[in-house]
Amino acid sequence: MIDFERLATWMDDRGLPGKGAPIEHRFLAGGSQNEIYEIRRGDDVCVIRIPPPEAPATRDEGILREWRIIEALDGTDVPHTAAVAMCEDTSVLGRSFYLMGLVDGWSPMNMGRDDDEAKVGAPNRAWPAPFDTDLEARAGLAYQLAEGTALLSKVDWQAKGLQDLGRPDGFHERQVDRWTAFLDRIKGRELPGFDEAAAWLRAHRPIDYIPGIMHGDYQFANVMYKNGAPAQLAAIVDWEMGTVGDPKIDLAWVVQSWPDDTSAPEAAESGYVNMQGMPSLDQMLARYSKVSGRQVDDIDYYLVLAKWKLAVVLEQGFQRAGDDEKLNAFGPIVLGLMQSAADLAESTDYSVSS
Repeated sequence: MIDFERLATWMDDRGLPGKGAPIEHRFLAGGSQNEIYEIRRGDDVCVIRIPPPEAPATRDEGILREWRIIEALDGTDVPHTAAVAMCEDTSVLGRSFYLMGLVDGWSPMNMGRDDDEAKVGAPNRAWPAPFDTDLEARAGLAYQLAEGTALLSKVDWQAKGLQDLGRPDGFHERQVDRWTAFLDRIKGRELPGFDEAAAWLRAHRPIDYIPGIMHGDYQFANVMYKNGAPAQLAAIVDWEMGTVGDPKIDLAWVVQSWPDDTSAPEAAESGYVNMQGMPSLDQMLARYSKVSGRQVDDIDYYLVLAKWKLAVVLEQGFQRAGDDEKLNAFGPIVLGLMQSAADLAESTDYSVSS
């Protein structure tokens, strides 16, 4: 449990809003990597993001990494949480932490579920009104998702002082070796299609590679929307995997499992949110390209990479599942993703080679 009296003293020493007022707090979300609490002092409100005591020591470095990104987004048109204050001194609360603004909006992961469902990540396919019945308004949620990552790709990361945040040089050349080594460390079964997709990725590259800030896990689960219609992105959240790399991977992460026909009834059950009425894949790509100014003719390369990488990431969860029903469900999903990556690699006429 956070020592909120000590936190109040730290905030007062830095002249932050609410000085002298007691802290009222409310748990918002959290797990093994981070905990998030709403902090109120009189009329002033913010949010603290802090690793729990049992989180690995690397999370303190991760907290600083997240802070640098949200601080860099200040003054840009990327929807984001306000950067309030950062503390690297672990003697204050036992871990590094930062304070950010409270987002007035809603998350696609939390609508229509009780607290227990939210904690276990139960699927949530019920959009809030009016997006539950107005399919035109619902399509706006997807377009906003595409625009969010497009705007992020335009941020001048060098001018924002993020030169050392990632290793953009040789980014694509490292991907196959990095994730192959990762799989080798956790491998417990064969994944059909892995070698074929890996070989294809080694032999191909994007048409052009323009480094930029990438979220690393960009999807409906990691954004918040403003209340009401029309759809408007309130903030991109959860920057645990943020880095400087290739922003088009974020785009591919969004659309790698996009329904072939979003008008079909099956689209309502195709993911963890109801995708019926969403724009087509081509419409999503066109919106991203228009806002970002980047071409998307090489999207097949990114889709192969996204499916292949996501399969490896989810395989880690499956291998450590034990009796966890949610993680065990990753088993067939991994096999489907990996085969889909191999099939796309085999069928695409994309021809830019390394």
